[in-house]
Amino acid sequence: MVLFLGEEDVKQLLSMNDAIKVLEETFKQEGLGNIINHPRHRIRTEKSMLHYLAGAVPHMKVMGYKAYTSYKGGVKFRVFLHSIETGELLSIMDGNFLGMIRTGATTGVATKYMARDDSSQVGIFGTGSQARGQLMGVAAVRGIKTINAYSRNADKRRAFCSEMERLLEIETIPVENPEDVIKGADIVITSTTSSEPVFKGELIEKRVHINAIGGNFLFKREIDETAVRKSDIIVVESVEQSKIEAGEFLPSIEKGRLQWEQVHELGEVLVGKVKGRTRDVDITLFKSLGIAIEDIAIAAHIYELAKKRGMGQKLKIPSN
Repeated sequence: MVLFLGEEDVKQLLSMNDAIKVLEETFKQEGLGNIINHPRHRIRTEKSMLHYLAGAVPHMKVMGYKAYTSYKGGVKFRVFLHSIETGELLSIMDGNFLGMIRTGATTGVATKYMARDDSSQVGIFGTGSQARGQLMGVAAVRGIKTINAYSRNADKRRAFCSEMERLLEIETIPVENPEDVIKGADIVITSTTSSEPVFKGELIEKRVHINAIGGNFLFKREIDETAVRKSDIIVVESVEQSKIEAGEFLPSIEKGRLQWEQVHELGEVLVGKVKGRTRDVDITLFKSLGIAIEDIAIAAHIYELAKKRGMGQKLKIPSN
């Protein structure tokens, strides 16, 4: 039997704290070389695009893939989970909420190992659904006291801040200028769909940690060359995937100002091969693209919980 889990099932089963724990262990396994991750591939047509990414998480005895389509009407995500031991399809689950939480949880893991322990003020660019997960992830690992949020739509900005203040019980202030996001921030998050940098890198001061999560195309750059150049430590989930999707790095790479050897993987940080922060004054940068093993590991966690609680819909799919 294949277990189908819809959005409402996933929402009931998945918490941010659990997601961070699952991904922390998964990235440790990645750092030890025990994970298989294939970069995202895309099929483009005139009216829509198919995106798919696959991986294996042996310590959870699963492998699988996420597939999603993007078109004028929106995006729809699904995760397909298989057993490593038998190859059978275990579960199909909706991936919209899952994706938002796993992206925020990945940022939470990176922030835990890269931001200063006393970080208390967050500035965020973007007020969409992914921004919600970003703040949840950061708030789960640091004692955040104040959040300044900016997006171009003032009404959405105010509504987002009201929602997040209720959800996190942290003062969340809608600001009118991008500069106000940076000023005084210990952690800066970019969670937008922008193809151009959303702030001037010259504004970034010492001691700041940056989480850049919005772009996963080479033509998208939420942060500029100056912000990249000023970063003392640069970390990604996958260098392989970054070479084909991290648009923020492309100008510096092409000009010889950044070498791929200077870009480290999150798994390396978690197992101690690389320091996420070496000095209090460091500017640290985590560039997130979203990789397969995040979805597969979180899906495995959800699947096990669903079985224990008797949730989901059993699908009869012939094996032959």
